[in-house]
Amino acid sequence: MMRALVPIAALVATAAMAAPTVPEEAKAPFAANPLTSPDQVPVDWWRLFDDPALDTLIAASLAANVDLRIAFANLDAARAAQSQANRQRLPQTAIESGLTVDKTSAQPSASTVPSTDWDVAGAISWDVDLFGKLRASALAARADAEAQQAAYDGVRVAVVADTVAAYVDLCAAERGRAAAAEIAAAQDRSTALARDQLAAGEVSPLEVAQASTLAASSRAAIPPFEAQRTNALYRLGLLQGKVPAEARRFAIGCPASPFTTGMLPVGDGAALLLRRPDLRQADRKLAAAAARVGVARADLYPKINLGTALGLLAGRFDAALTPLISWSFPYQGVARAKLRGAKADEQAALANWDKAVLNALREVETALAAYDAEMRRNRDLALALDDAALYARRAAARVRIGDAAPLLAIDAERVHAAARLAKVQSDQSVAQAQVALFRALGGGWQITGGKV
Repeated sequence: MMRALVPIAALVATAAMAAPTVPEEAKAPFAANPLTSPDQVPVDWWRLFDDPALDTLIAASLAANVDLRIAFANLDAARAAQSQANRQRLPQTAIESGLTVDKTSAQPSASTVPSTDWDVAGAISWDVDLFGKLRASALAARADAEAQQAAYDGVRVAVVADTVAAYVDLCAAERGRAAAAEIAAAQDRSTALARDQLAAGEVSPLEVAQASTLAASSRAAIPPFEAQRTNALYRLGLLQGKVPAEARRFAIGCPASPFTTGMLPVGDGAALLLRRPDLRQADRKLAAAAARVGVARADLYPKINLGTALGLLAGRFDAALTPLISWSFPYQGVARAKLRGAKADEQAALANWDKAVLNALREVETALAAYDAEMRRNRDLALALDDAALYARRAAARVRIGDAAPLLAIDAERVHAAARLAKVQSDQSVAQAQVALFRALGGGWQITGGKV
């Protein structure tokens, strides 16, 4: 008896294979960064921006996003397949009936009146899962459902991050357009002044042409910001399942780019492995592949099915018991080929898990480095903006007292506006770097109230 149980133990061990081991280096803290803390990533990380308009947009996206609807439908299908696999392990029942007509030649006294027999019976069949095939199939279906749950969570991460990114672009476009309009206005004033000076014989046509060229170039910088704003509106509309015509009617205003200057909580590698949905998905796919090795191995052993029927059979109550044993022996080439294929799929799933872990760690470290670099650049641009503001004030003062030509003040205004535009664009890059970091960290899928 103990020998007979050896294959079962092997199948169960294969199907319930533990999660792959992870090197300790992958669980270590991330690279030291003065802008981050080892605190755990909050579930609703976007609230660090403290922007009610953004909170409203994210709620609308999660409520109506089309990709989320698709992912939830796939999750529903995976759960149905899991339920089906679980019920395959239970006895299967059926009610069968039939109507037969007896030959009239067997009735000499009533040769023209046929006789009928009506049979009805209840049938029960049960696959004796002696070698664990059905159990392994159920384990594989459960792992598939868990992988699809992780995929759904991954879509939630993407929807939240895409909504924040679109909102950041929208705000940056509005601020960028305002700054570009200021530059263009300063250049227009410079051109007008140059023309007045040309009429007075103070400058040559060369200076006028130069000022006119700069003015036209400045005005050309405005339309791209308008297009960026429109594009951001359409992206927000798509995330909410709305057509572009509806998105154009969105009344969204943002006085400043949404980014936080505080230290960002990022956790460590160990928390990342537990949090990122794509890593959980890769882990569950590996578990499903391991379970299917058990399914394929069970095909090497006999299949035993017990069936019984009870009811009115051939005009009288009767019962029947029909045990059935099937076994592809001695030729098992097909079964062994399936087993080799299942083992190869398991190895591919293991390699995919390793790749997912490496990619997740790379994405986080890369996002941290990019965020640190952009924040340092942003600080320098803030200093440049302060210097440009001082330059504009001093130039205006010199013009007022008649110590400098009016063109100096106009040029100072242009420099100030250009510095402000560079700072606005850097603010956008900082916010996008924060979004990329939280996306890499896998934050945002644990939101309550979703269809999970």
